[in-house]
Formats: sequence, C-alpha cells, structure tokens
Amino acid sequence: MNRIGTCLWNLIERIARFFVFGFLGIFRKELTDGQWEAFMQFVKFGLVGLSNTALTYVVYALLVTLGLHYQLSNVISYAAGILNSYYWNNKYVFQEGEEKKRNHAKALAKVFASYGVTFCIGAVLLYVWVDILGISSYLGPVINLLVTIPLNFILNKLWAFREK
Repeated sequence: MNRIGTCLWNLIERIARFFVFGFLGIFRKELTDGQWEAFMQFVKFGLVGLSNTALTYVVYALLVTLGLHYQLSNVISYAAGILNSYYWNNKYVFQEGEEKKRNHAKALAKVFASYGVTFCIGAVLLYVWVDILGISSYLGPVINLLVTIPLNFILNKLWAFREK
C-alpha cells in the first residue's frame, strides 16, 4: 500500500477502534486479535463495496442517460464493477502474505462466477422492479443492493478469495 493509503487506512482503523472498543467497554467486553482482524476485514470489504457500488451505479446511470437499454447498461456497469471489486479486494481485503502468491486467473474466474450468480438474481429483480412493479429504472438497482451486497460478501469471503 502506498504511504497515503497506509495513513488513510491507519486513520480509519483508529476511528473504528475508538468506537468499537468504546462501545464494547460499556458492556465490559473485549475482542481478541483475531476477532479485531476479522472485523477490520469486513470494514475494508464494506469500503470497497461502497466505492464499487458508486462506480457501478454511475456507469449504469450514465449509460441509461445516453439511451442504452437499462438491462444492457446493467450488464456493462456490472462487469466494470466486478473488475473494480476484484482489484481492490485482492489488493487490500483478502490479500495473501508475501510468501504465498494467489493464482489470479483462478481467483478472478471465481469472482466473476460469484458475481455472476448475484448478477442473475439482480437482473431478475431489476426486471420485477421496473417492468412489473413500475419502479424507476434508476431506483431498481439501489433496491437490489439489499440482496446482492450480503450475498457477494459471503461468496467472496468463503469461496472466491479462499485458496483451499
């Protein structure tokens, strides 16, 4: 990680530590080092997810505004989001130690497969929101996040970035 990224991440971790340990202190509870690391991995995944969601939605909205059909816009923006997500999750969230190098082709294929599952679910839901329920094509993808975010985390954590 570069120096600015390291400083920013240290600041985020200090803020999280202050609030988490302050909250747990009220109940006289403590986290083990392993629990803290797992929590911070979830925080990193959440931050990557926020940036990924923003990028995907901006690309989607831009393409819809340019006149592309909402489903085609959804496919293109989702592919851009998958590549963005893989890069950041591989580099900062689920990174391997220096002694172990990840098989990037295998990991990227697993990420595309896991996102493919959520894409299919999201595409069906988008059709339901827009064509059946009459919800705006701009709001439909936002509603989909309630399903796709938790599912993506589970698939990435337990399968896509897991070597064994």
